[in-house]
Amino acid sequence: RNYCNALLNNGLVPTLMTLCLGCLSVLVALALSVYVLQKLCFPYFWRDLLFLQKVVRYGVKLEVFKLTSSVRTVLDRFLQQVQRIPDKPFVIYDGNVHTYRDIDRRSNRLANVFLEKANLRKGDCVALLMNNEPDFLCVWFGLAKVGCSVAFLNTNIKSKSLLHCFNSCGAKTLIVGSGKSLISLKRLLSDNIQVWAMRSWTKHTEVHSLLDKLESASEKPVPAALHAATSLKTPTLYIFTSGTTGLPKAAVISHLQSLKAAAGFWAFGATEDDVIYVTLPLYHSAASLIGVGGTIELGATLVLKKKFSASQFWNDCRKHDVTIFQYIGELCRYLCNQTKTELDKVHKVRMGVGNGLHQDVWQEFQSRFGKIKMCEVYGSTEGNLCFMNHIGKIGSVGRSNFFYRLLFKYDLVKYDIVKDEPVKDQYGFCRRVDKGEMGLLLSKVSAISPFFGYAGSKELTEKKLMRNVFVKGDAYFNTGDLMAEDHEGFIFFRDRVGDTFRWKGENVSTTEVTEILGLVDFIQEVNVYGVQVPGHEGRGGMASIIVRSGFIFDGKKLFEHVVRDLPGYARPLFIRLQEVMETTSTFKQQKFHLVQSGFNPSKVVDPLYVLDYKQKSYIPLTDTIYQSISAGEHKL
Repeated sequence: RNYCNALLNNGLVPTLMTLCLGCLSVLVALALSVYVLQKLCFPYFWRDLLFLQKVVRYGVKLEVFKLTSSVRTVLDRFLQQVQRIPDKPFVIYDGNVHTYRDIDRRSNRLANVFLEKANLRKGDCVALLMNNEPDFLCVWFGLAKVGCSVAFLNTNIKSKSLLHCFNSCGAKTLIVGSGKSLISLKRLLSDNIQVWAMRSWTKHTEVHSLLDKLESASEKPVPAALHAATSLKTPTLYIFTSGTTGLPKAAVISHLQSLKAAAGFWAFGATEDDVIYVTLPLYHSAASLIGVGGTIELGATLVLKKKFSASQFWNDCRKHDVTIFQYIGELCRYLCNQTKTELDKVHKVRMGVGNGLHQDVWQEFQSRFGKIKMCEVYGSTEGNLCFMNHIGKIGSVGRSNFFYRLLFKYDLVKYDIVKDEPVKDQYGFCRRVDKGEMGLLLSKVSAISPFFGYAGSKELTEKKLMRNVFVKGDAYFNTGDLMAEDHEGFIFFRDRVGDTFRWKGENVSTTEVTEILGLVDFIQEVNVYGVQVPGHEGRGGMASIIVRSGFIFDGKKLFEHVVRDLPGYARPLFIRLQEVMETTSTFKQQKFHLVQSGFNPSKVVDPLYVLDYKQKSYIPLTDTIYQSISAGEHKL
């Protein structure tokens, strides 16, 4: 007591209190300054950190699988969900509800048929040609339970590409959906290929019926050892992608890639209570790996549509209480083009996950349908790099930062668009671009970011790599995309390079189209490229043609040829007749000036033609038709 009284009498306590209050004020001011500085200079710091924390946590789990050899696959996760939530709706299709248990039991039946009747064995590759339907998943999972890898075939491809796809993955069995001409398929393939159809089939012996065998098949699970995986690098799927070499290439999809893709929805904040609407084709990686795989990872519900319908989209969302949907840019534009109604904002959709959404459509979409969080994902099927726009920055395909660059090594390098090649320095190495400058996106191949390549040819895999980029011996995956990164770390897509462009959600190989057109008797030389079409995403196909001496251009014959041998998205919309084909100094066809010229008849002096399905011909492209196309009145 005496000591305290002495302190009070000497005035030390008030002095100490003043000092403490002063220090506290300084700390508060400092904290406030740091907060303001962080908001001004690093506005996304905490959101980046939290998002990256989720990504790293999931990555660590995958690394543990590698080290312990206790690999858990997407199929294993599905079987876990079957045990955990057997009666929860897994797939809703055409008004019918299929629970996790339903899909499991039907896939068990199929697995037993594959083993006992089709004589499939672990390690076999089986091609799958089916439209969107629940049986796509059942067949997929049934084959996976037997230990087979599955090749997803694009249902739009024609005979030449189909044969190539089938043979490149080494498949000896084909499973066909109910919507295909089975006999023509059987005649197309060699006699040692067995074809099974997901429908009753008694008239022809060339095709085996799966449905007839299912009734008597057992629902008991096949031995788990058949589908047990010991390595995340083991191929589980082959998904075909168009490339610069012409015919589609079978991208190898390992368990590692499947698991990474399945975490997409979760990383963006989705939960098991979400209802996810998928209208994209399941043979694409977006719908199968992210859509189906992501639903399984969460234990959520998937609403599956056979084919996208703009007029039915929002009614389906309201009917099934959809909260998340998958998109491509074209899909959102189609929705915006629909007639406005009072119900546009009456729904429970809170998130869209996809790619290719242009800034103008993004803004219009959110303005009309509500503040739906649009989560852009950038990455190719076979690529080793992924960007995710978790912030929701309009127009950006993804986000990078200091932490991301520590884990994933990528670079944007200078690219000469006219010469169609990277710019090199005096030592032969690529040159990095400055912030905000457009460049070719390259991703370093490493243990963290492996590139699994393509099935069937090491040459195809090697062509996708660039070596000795910055130093001797390094290797980078060439995305073929021109990108830009702004000062805040947001990534923006600018254009495609080389011999591939995108139309109606599909990659189009100019080399493949060129080969098909070159078979027409009156065509001497052809140069295929993509041009921008007002009101449409991507680029529409256009072909510059030199007519062979002694022949004349025949629009009807060319129409019949492209309709017979090319899928709809790959058919050239426009034809330009030229006397001489422009080439580079190395005699490579020059596309740059052709792309810049476009298809405006008032600016192009050469004869122009447009694909016309009503007249079943390529007809002269007049100013009137051009204006109609530009106004969105002429259907392409």
